[in-house]
Amino acid sequence: MEEFLQTNNGLVPITYSYKEIKAMTNNFKEKLGEGGYGSVYKGRLRSVHLAAVKMLNKSKSNGQEFINEVATIERIHHVNVVRLVGFCVIASKCALVYDYMSNGSLDKLIFSDGPDGSPLSWKQACEIAKGVARGIDYLHQGCNMQILHFDIKPHNILLDENFVPKVSDFGLAKLYPMQKSVSTLTTVRGTLGYMAPELFYKRVGRVSHKANVYSYGMLLMEMAGRRRNANEHAEHSSQIYFPSWIYDRFDQGEDIEIRDNATEDEKIVIRKLILLALWCTQMTRDDRPSMREVLEMLEGDLRSLKLPPKQLFYPPDSPISMQRSSHTSPSDESTEPLCSSVALEIEQMDDYTPTFTESFV
Repeated sequence: MEEFLQTNNGLVPITYSYKEIKAMTNNFKEKLGEGGYGSVYKGRLRSVHLAAVKMLNKSKSNGQEFINEVATIERIHHVNVVRLVGFCVIASKCALVYDYMSNGSLDKLIFSDGPDGSPLSWKQACEIAKGVARGIDYLHQGCNMQILHFDIKPHNILLDENFVPKVSDFGLAKLYPMQKSVSTLTTVRGTLGYMAPELFYKRVGRVSHKANVYSYGMLLMEMAGRRRNANEHAEHSSQIYFPSWIYDRFDQGEDIEIRDNATEDEKIVIRKLILLALWCTQMTRDDRPSMREVLEMLEGDLRSLKLPPKQLFYPPDSPISMQRSSHTSPSDESTEPLCSSVALEIEQMDDYTPTFTESFV
């Protein structure tokens, strides 16, 4: 970390002392949330603007999340990406200071347990989906380097006072040259349930920006369903894995009742979000659209969107095998079913089975 700071002393974010961080947060009085890498506190800058202060757990991150975040965020200037105001590195104390997002993270809204469900209207949900897509597209094509986020999920989408979404948390991000379409990854990174299958199956190590597209698709599916994609407490066993259940409903031409008494306009939004999610989460990365294409489809006519091929729950051996029946099972032992149940078991990974929502590098 010291070497990184010495070689990047021209960084735009402000450098704060630990004393300033304590004063900013009123001695860490109000905790906003907690994650695997540390806790986030509400703070107030000298300019009276509010801030979110993330205190890193150095024993877990070993400084790498800090380096990833600062090195990545200094390149980004976009309305749909959270702004890093400054940071603090004093001995074992590491902090990142961001703009405060008054409406919190997207997961708290779409998974609301309130009597009326999510407080988001379907129009708001569609605009949020577009904003997130613009932010990710910017990461892919708008900087001098291609930025692969690797942890797109509702928890990492923050909303300002106007519900404008901001992509946040670049602790797992990697930078690649723009001209590099496929990149090498030596370790699995992301959150189970949102990770693209190429990250931990036969072709692990050969990833591209389409991994972010897959994660975005899973996020989109949860926005449309207003529930987690995997829910072992679902009313019917067929609904445990939502993407599979909803595809079958579409395929059979059945009405989709995500919300009671939805208007025709709202049904159009729901259908569009689900169809796009199904395209984004295709097993083979080349079958997924780019984020630029996703934006065009979000802003286009629903009638131009077709149902994608039946989703496979195992990675095919080759593009040719995409033409196989979805009931045909490849012979390679590394291509076991991906997510036919809530567990998403990945026993190949040193016999380690994280919980469904656990993040890891």
